[in-house]
Amino acid sequence: MQNRFSTLTFLVVFITLFSSLFSLAQDKSKEATWIWYPGDFEVWLSNKMQVRRTEREAVFPPLWQYYSPYSLVTFQTEVAIPEPDEVKIYTEGSFQLLVDGAQIYGQPKSIKIPAGKHKISFKVYQQEVLPAIYIAGKYVKSDASWKVTNEDKLWIDENGKAQQSGTPWVPVGSWNFNTPESKPSEFKLTTKAWNAKKIEKIGTGKLVDFGKETFGYIKIHGLKGKGKVALYYGESREEALDSAKCETLDHLSFDGKQAETYTHNGSKAFRYVQVQADPTVKYDSISMLYEYLPLHNRGAFKSSDQLLNRIWDVSAYTMQLTSREFFIDGIKRDRWVWSGDAYQSYLMNYYLFFDSPSVERTLLALRGKEPVTAHINIIMDYSLYWFVGVYDYYLHTGDTKFIKTFYPRMKSLMDFCLKRRNQNGFLEPLEGDWVFIDWANGLPKTGEVSFEQMLLARSLEAMAVSAKIAGENEDQKQYEKLADDLKTKLFDVFWDKKENVMKHQRINGKMQDIVTRYANMFGIFFNYFNEDQKQSIKNKVLLNDTILKITTPYMRFYELEALCAMGEQDYVLKEMKDYWGGMLKEGATSFWEEYNPTKKGTEHLAMYGRPYGKSLCHAWGSSPIYLLGKYYLGVKPTAPGYSEYEIKPNLGGLQWMEGKVPTPKGEVAVYVSQSEIKVQSGEGEGKLIFESKIKPRTNSGTIVNLSKNKYQVTIQPGVAYQISYKTL
Repeated sequence: MQNRFSTLTFLVVFITLFSSLFSLAQDKSKEATWIWYPGDFEVWLSNKMQVRRTEREAVFPPLWQYYSPYSLVTFQTEVAIPEPDEVKIYTEGSFQLLVDGAQIYGQPKSIKIPAGKHKISFKVYQQEVLPAIYIAGKYVKSDASWKVTNEDKLWIDENGKAQQSGTPWVPVGSWNFNTPESKPSEFKLTTKAWNAKKIEKIGTGKLVDFGKETFGYIKIHGLKGKGKVALYYGESREEALDSAKCETLDHLSFDGKQAETYTHNGSKAFRYVQVQADPTVKYDSISMLYEYLPLHNRGAFKSSDQLLNRIWDVSAYTMQLTSREFFIDGIKRDRWVWSGDAYQSYLMNYYLFFDSPSVERTLLALRGKEPVTAHINIIMDYSLYWFVGVYDYYLHTGDTKFIKTFYPRMKSLMDFCLKRRNQNGFLEPLEGDWVFIDWANGLPKTGEVSFEQMLLARSLEAMAVSAKIAGENEDQKQYEKLADDLKTKLFDVFWDKKENVMKHQRINGKMQDIVTRYANMFGIFFNYFNEDQKQSIKNKVLLNDTILKITTPYMRFYELEALCAMGEQDYVLKEMKDYWGGMLKEGATSFWEEYNPTKKGTEHLAMYGRPYGKSLCHAWGSSPIYLLGKYYLGVKPTAPGYSEYEIKPNLGGLQWMEGKVPTPKGEVAVYVSQSEIKVQSGEGEGKLIFESKIKPRTNSGTIVNLSKNKYQVTIQPGVAYQISYKTL
C-alpha cells in the first residue's frame, strides 16, 4: 500500500512538474509583438489614410467625425518565471514602469526581472501617434495575454449621470508587428516596381500606359535639369489627356540638384499618365511603384465558360486593388472606408483571401470610439450594415474574442440607433441622417422605408447573438424581443396581402403605392419570407422589368444573390455575363462603380456631374467572387467557423466548373460536371447536397436519399470524394 501511494505521489509530482515545464516552454516560445489599446491603431491608421484623397491637388477629407487614439494607456501582465529574465523595452511614447507596485525610475531600455511571480505595469503616453509597447525577454513578452486600460473610471448611466466604477481592463490589440523595428506608427503597404506597357508621344508630352488599372507612385528615371513637370492621371485614356478636367494631377518643380531617379510621394490610381515637362527638364523613362497589401488568393474559380472565367479574374483583381490598409470603396474616388461598400468586401474576402485581420481593422475603423453622435459614415443603413458585418465575421471565422472585446461599442451604437426610432418604432431619418440605399434616379428615401426597418431587424438579431457571446443574457433577451416585435410590425405595415409584395415607403402614416426591389430581395436571403411569398416576389418584383431597375454593381450584388437563393442560377449566369461582361467589352480592366449598358463611349466615364467622376475600380464591382463561390460551387458555413458547412453545387447551365473556397483551417475544393462531383476539404464536417436523375455512386462515405432525386453525402476532412451522378 505504501509503495502504491509513493508511486502515485511520484506520478502526481512528475505530471505537475512536466505540466509546469511545458507551460513555461509554451510561454518561452510565444512571439513578442507590439501591443496597443484595442481599436486605436485602426482609428489612427484610418485617419491617416482617409485624408490622402485629392481632387486636382486639393485635399478632400471624409464627411464624418474623426476619432483619436487614447494618448495615455496602461498595459499590465502577471508572470511566473523560473529564473531571472533580462527584458528589453521598446515603446512608442514615454512611460512609467511598475514592477510589483514599485516604480522603476528613468526610461530604461532593459530591466532584469527576478525569478518568481510578478505584476508588471507600463503606463505609456504618446500624443502624436498611439501608445504602444514591445517587450522582449526570455519569458516576459508583450503578446495577446496582456491587458490594457485607458484609465476611464467613469461611465454615464441611462439618466445621463456619471457613475464611478473600477478600471476596465480589456485585451490588448495587436497585428503582425513582430520585431522591435516594425513599429505600428511606421506601417506601410508593400511596393514593387512596374514598368509601362506603352509610351506614346502626345504633342509636347508623352502618354504612359501601364496596360491596366493600377495604383501606386510614379517614378521618373534619368531626371535632369531645372523646371516643372506636370502629371495628369487617368483611369481612362480620355481622362489622362484632358488636363483641364482630369480628377487627379500633380505639378512637380525641380531645382536641378535632384537625384536622377525621382519617386513621387503621393499615391494615385491610374492606368494612363500624361507627362508634360518644361523644355529645361529632361528624363529617360517613366515607371511606377505598385502599392498593395500582400494577400494571397486562396479562393479560385474556373469553368467551361471563358467569359465567366475572365469575369472572376477581373473581379479578383478589383478586390486586390481595393484591399489596402482597409477595405475601401474605390482607389481613385473616394479612397475612404464606407460601411456599405466594406460589408460587401467582407463577404467577397471570405471567398477570395479569407483575411480576418482586414475585416477586423475595417470594422474598428468604421466604428470609431465613444461617444456616438452620428450614424457610421452619417448614413443610416451603413450603421446597420456594420452590425450584420460583425455577425457574418463570427459565422465565417468562429472568432468570439472580437465580439467579447468590442461588445460595449456594439451596444452603444445600437443604443444610438434605437433612440432614433419614431413613435411607431421605425427608423426614420432625422436631421443629419443620410438614407442612401442605392444610387438610383427617382428612388424615394423619406419617411418610413421598409428596407431600413428590415436592416434594423437583422441588426437586432446580430446583437442578440453577440450579447450571448459576451455573456450579457438580459441584453440577449431584450434584442431578441425587439427583433421579433419589429419583424411583426414590418409585415403588418409594409406587406401588401393583396399583391403579395413588400411596399417601399410610408409617410405620415400613409402607405405609398410604391414597390421597389430592395426590401423584397433582402427579405429573401434574410429568410424572412415563406416559400409562397418568395415565389411571388421573384415573379412580381425581381423578374419584373417595370419595377425600378438597378444599375449599380452595389445593389446588383443583392439582387443576384436573392435570385441565386431562389435557385435561379441559370438566369443569374446570363445576367452576370451581360452585366460584368458588358464592362469587359467596354475595355474594363477592373470593375466600375456603376454600369448602364444604354450609355455609349465617354458617357461611361461620367458621374456626379463630372466627365470623369465615376470610379472605374470599385470594390462593390467584385461580387461575382461571392456569387460563384457561395451559389455555384455552393459552399457556405452553417455553423460558426465552418465547424459545419454545406456544399450545394449548381452548374447554372455550365458544362463544368471547379474551384476552392477558403476556410479558417484550409480550403474546400469542388469540381462539378454534368456527371461527376469531386470534393476534398480541410475543414470540419460538411454536407454535400445535390440532385441526380439516376441513383448516384460514391467512392467514399454514404449517400443518403433526402427526397425524390435529392441526395446527401457527409464530407469529412482530408478525404477525397468522387460521386457519379447525372444532372436533372
